[in-house]
Amino acid sequence: MGQLQSFIHPVTLLALMLVLPRIADNVQRYQAILQECPPGHPDRSRFLTNLAIRLQTRFHQHGVLSDLDEAIELHRAALVLHPSDHPNRFLILNYLGTSLRDRFEQRGVLSDLSEAIELHQAALVLCPPPHSHRSSSLSHLACCLQIRFQQQGSLTDLDEAIELHRTALVLCPPGHSDRSSSLNDLAISLRDRFEQKGILSDLDEAIELHRAALVLCPPGHPHRSLSLNNLAASLQNKFQQRGILSDLNEAIELHRAALALYPPGHSHRSISLNNLAFSLHTRFRHQGVLSDLNEAIELHRVALVLRAPGHPHRSGSLGNLAISIQDRFQQLGVPRDLDEAIELHRAALMLRPPGHSDRAISLTNLANSLQIRLRQQGMLSDIDEAIELHRAALALCSPGHSNRPMSLNGLANSLQTRFKWRGVLSDMDEAIELHRATLALRPPGHSDRTMSLNDLASSLNTRFAQQGILSDLSEAIELHRAALELCAPGHSHRSMSLNNLASSLGNRFKQQGCLPDLHEAIELHRAALVLCPPGHPHRSSSLNNLAISLQDRFRQQAVPSDLDEAIGLHRAALVLCPPGHSGQSLSLNNLGGSLRVRFEQRGVLPDLNEAIELQRAALALCPAGHTGQSSRLNDLTRSLQTRFQQCGLSSDSEEAFSLYAQLAQVSHAVSRGDLYVVKSWAASAEQLNYGSALVAYQTALRFLDQHVAVLSSSSRHFNAIREATSSLAMDAFSCSVRHGALMTAIELVEQGRTVFWTQLARFRTPLDDLSTSANTEKALAEEFKQLSFRIRNTLDASTEDQSSQIRQLTIQWDDVISRIRMVPDFSRFLLSPLFSDLQKAAEDGPVIIVNASRYGCDALIVLSAHEPVHIPLDIAQAEVSELSSEFQSVIDRLGSSDHHDESHKIVGILRKLWDGIVGPIVQVLRKFIPRGSRIWWCPTAEFTLLPLHAAGPYKPNSHNFSHFYISSYTPTLAALIRARQQVSRDASDEHFVAIGQGNPDGGSALRSVAAELAVVAQRVKPVLSFTSLADGNATVQGAFDALSQHQWLHLACHGMPNRKQPFESSFAMRDGPLKIRDIIRSHMQSPEFAFLSACHTTVGDESSPDEAIHLAAAMQFSGFRSVIGSMWSVDDDVAAQVVSAFYDNFVDDSGRLDCRRAAGALHKAMKKLRKEIPFEQQIVFVHIGS
Repeated sequence: MGQLQSFIHPVTLLALMLVLPRIADNVQRYQAILQECPPGHPDRSRFLTNLAIRLQTRFHQHGVLSDLDEAIELHRAALVLHPSDHPNRFLILNYLGTSLRDRFEQRGVLSDLSEAIELHQAALVLCPPPHSHRSSSLSHLACCLQIRFQQQGSLTDLDEAIELHRTALVLCPPGHSDRSSSLNDLAISLRDRFEQKGILSDLDEAIELHRAALVLCPPGHPHRSLSLNNLAASLQNKFQQRGILSDLNEAIELHRAALALYPPGHSHRSISLNNLAFSLHTRFRHQGVLSDLNEAIELHRVALVLRAPGHPHRSGSLGNLAISIQDRFQQLGVPRDLDEAIELHRAALMLRPPGHSDRAISLTNLANSLQIRLRQQGMLSDIDEAIELHRAALALCSPGHSNRPMSLNGLANSLQTRFKWRGVLSDMDEAIELHRATLALRPPGHSDRTMSLNDLASSLNTRFAQQGILSDLSEAIELHRAALELCAPGHSHRSMSLNNLASSLGNRFKQQGCLPDLHEAIELHRAALVLCPPGHPHRSSSLNNLAISLQDRFRQQAVPSDLDEAIGLHRAALVLCPPGHSGQSLSLNNLGGSLRVRFEQRGVLPDLNEAIELQRAALALCPAGHTGQSSRLNDLTRSLQTRFQQCGLSSDSEEAFSLYAQLAQVSHAVSRGDLYVVKSWAASAEQLNYGSALVAYQTALRFLDQHVAVLSSSSRHFNAIREATSSLAMDAFSCSVRHGALMTAIELVEQGRTVFWTQLARFRTPLDDLSTSANTEKALAEEFKQLSFRIRNTLDASTEDQSSQIRQLTIQWDDVISRIRMVPDFSRFLLSPLFSDLQKAAEDGPVIIVNASRYGCDALIVLSAHEPVHIPLDIAQAEVSELSSEFQSVIDRLGSSDHHDESHKIVGILRKLWDGIVGPIVQVLRKFIPRGSRIWWCPTAEFTLLPLHAAGPYKPNSHNFSHFYISSYTPTLAALIRARQQVSRDASDEHFVAIGQGNPDGGSALRSVAAELAVVAQRVKPVLSFTSLADGNATVQGAFDALSQHQWLHLACHGMPNRKQPFESSFAMRDGPLKIRDIIRSHMQSPEFAFLSACHTTVGDESSPDEAIHLAAAMQFSGFRSVIGSMWSVDDDVAAQVVSAFYDNFVDDSGRLDCRRAAGALHKAMKKLRKEIPFEQQIVFVHIGS
């Protein structure tokens, strides 16, 4: 919204008229008189002053700055002729001060204002009590301090101005000729302070002072019109705060009365026209009566005619007329109104060159009008220009400037608008930071605080819609509640605050399904609608909002009246959005969606036909590139598919998939809404067996990569990542396999799994090859390394306050990546790997991807020198899920029921795994590799929770899987490749640490930890530098430091999984938990191997097993090439036996440890202990990595 200017100023032009003649006499006559008074003439000082006053008066009449410059020089000359002991020196000081103040208001040169203050202070010293002109000197100084406050924001200036005005008023007792003007001056300064601090008593006192001033100006008094205007302005302020319409109506009547006192030809008629227009415009914005707006426009046009080119206030009139016409455009949608408004704003800006005190206002107003045109015409150049204008305005409003909050807010809103069109998240992040800065400048009590609370909340809501981070939504709700508390019944912004809070609660309901949120949202929307009666400019959006909430409740509770009411409200809203209205596309789409829902409930085909036509029209009004386009497209395709299923018209299906295909060409940054739509495309193509399913999955995974790339790799964003990934990769794998595209299947499943770790790994990528190249490439490698290090450190801090720093670092990081990709052989640096790259994972043995999808279960064997081999699995995902649940139930009861019965159940599950999954895989493997070879399992979905390595028939004269091959696991092929690429250090630089904690904080004692560490020390000390941390030394910090300094790790303690909040999973130390979030922020030095002798170290998030957020994975992704972990509880005594047998095989006679022998050593240890330890303990440990 543009900023209107009312031209009601404290003690400026009208106050000066108390001293100056009413009409400028002939300037030439006084110039001639001055010529007759050469230097030394006794009357020269008097005629210098007279000529200066008339030039100043002519400036106020015609706006010619050279008149004002000449007046200042004449006043300076007169001052020289009035030495310090001259009785009239105070008068010349004040004249020169007021003329410098006038020039400051035109050119914005702060030195003019500073000098004016010093002159008025000097004049005041020359008017001690009881000097007859002391009150006017006090007022002049107070006025200048108020202006400096407006420029620099120092409340001490404003407080001093108020005290000066109070002192001046005391010197103007009842009956004094200047009392009315003194009452007015004090009232205006109190009103200024109210606008800053929000103290209602200041505003109430201002109104009472203005009323008292008006009483002293009865009909016929020369200053009655000024008093009428000032009282009206304060009543408008009171209306804005309390929303009592009678205050605004009284203000309008007072402005009309003031105008009547300025007949045509009066020099102040244009001011009064402007003020009346301003108050009518305010009433239109709150009541929507178009006749008020039309009258305001006509009044502004008349005022503009009276302010011909050269008039000092012409630029203000141009701006005010533009804003009024702009509002009419938004109401009626007539394009020529918007074009005229923009031209008027450009003309106003031309009259406010650099240095003009109001240039920032004109820059802001023009920017706002360009943003409106963007919404209508989709010209992205408009928003780019608007942002540059806002940035220029902000540069003119340095810290402390009274308009700085307005400029910060304007820039924030324009960046938010550009984000909605282009989806560049850095715009949204910057907008939020700017809104936070604005709010900081509007502390509790500030009259505009409620607007800033709402604006910040709205920007957080927008980012939530893009990224899905619940903390953004929660903060938005709290901000909206705070804003509503500041908008008591009657407040002019109450309806907006009610709507905003309701919408945020509706969003949270959609995320969390809490019905009280929805019920509260509906009640708030109803209350808001009551405050937007017919004719109100925001009635259409209020109708839409209530309708959407009712529709949401219908989906939950299926009360038909909710849906019918919603449709009626949407129809009413659409009537208020005629062609050209900025909200028409949304309104068409909303009505179409509610009609489709009613068709799905009642089967009335005309509802569906109407919905399709409305949604086609809505999509046509949404320009290409707009971030709302994909949601409109999705709604239309859903309706077309519904009609296809109902009527069987192939043209509906073809149109739907033709629309979906447009998503593959999307160029703007991707939101989670876009990702949802492309997932819908894939699901629809699968359901109808349409040929574009694979393209849909490829597009979806490309969108996923873009979407996740803008989320910082910190644990607080994991929920957003988890929601985005879902089953997408597994379904894409299944689709590719069904299409015979096996290599594509591997690429896609790799792209869509362990997304969190993959993002984290991007900041840890080594560039050894680049570092050994030419100097330019070395510099690139170093720049990348430094930026990655800085980003990791910033992410580790994990505070929202650093989002701006993260944004700037990420922009730099993206730039250096682009330059690295221009280097030969680095064109795919950090891009999703191709199959030719992924195949390297099978260099030391096959990798078996076992995939579970709703569309089928399959295995692919990846071989180093052969195309992937497909093995269809005769098992459904539901059966795999059932097996997984059954297995988890059994292992959760280990030790609490009959051991023989537990073992029997585990064996039964392992037999099913063999028959349906592992057995068929072995039959194929035997064709490619000999018995005793290493293989790597890469399970997905529910398969990640099952011990595939232990599957077997478990019958006499038969062999289980472990009899054939040595098993390892890897979460992804890329993770395995990374583990192999790490270069081992020289043994002399390597260090082994064994950490044991048998008496953890708040946990049960582990009796065998000390013995276990002794076994490790006995085996390792002879071949490697060895350190042991136990008991009191095995603290969180001690373990953390050890991780950063040692390459080889043995950890014996309690493992504490957290299936709901996986980043809280931890190792129990003496003084507390060492959590995953701590492990991933450690900076390890080429780590090699970790044996995690603890429970549940491969147990992760139960709702997203494919993200592999567990303790063992944290170790692997922190750099450990080889990790041994446990799938369930480990018996303390058994652990010591396993460790002893493992290290017997791991440490050989070569005198050197090799992490690649870990899998074989574990395999041999378990074979040796087969008859000595319980069955479930024989299969609990697994190897991960190289």
